[in-house]
Amino acid sequence: MIQSPSGSVSEAQESGVSYQLCRWCGTASFRRLLCPVCASSELVPARGSGLGVVVRSGVVQRNTEAARNESVVRFPEGFVSRCTVVDAGPHPVEVGTAVRSLPDAEAAEGELLLELCDSGLPEAWT
Repeated sequence: MIQSPSGSVSEAQESGVSYQLCRWCGTASFRRLLCPVCASSELVPARGSGLGVVVRSGVVQRNTEAARNESVVRFPEGFVSRCTVVDAGPHPVEVGTAVRSLPDAEAAEGELLLELCDSGLPEAWT
């Protein structure tokens, strides 16, 4: 459930990424208690498109038997998050690859799950 800025609570059925906006400075952040810029605790839930670009990628094998991809993804809303790209196998994803969020999918650790996509990002993002 997501609470809108007006205070109403609704079910989030659309795909995308839930993030937070600071009421004071407008900075976008992802899963924070305080704004990373002004340290305000007044963060308002928002919903992004779910499209992003990989800025760093690697393969990890901690706490599991199988290796998996772990990438840092930049979203156009203005925040960066560590994510798992599910259809990439245990191989690093190239920097600059477009990815999108899976509908209502999160890993057990609370990590975002993303999939590779062919297009949908503005030209400036590629």
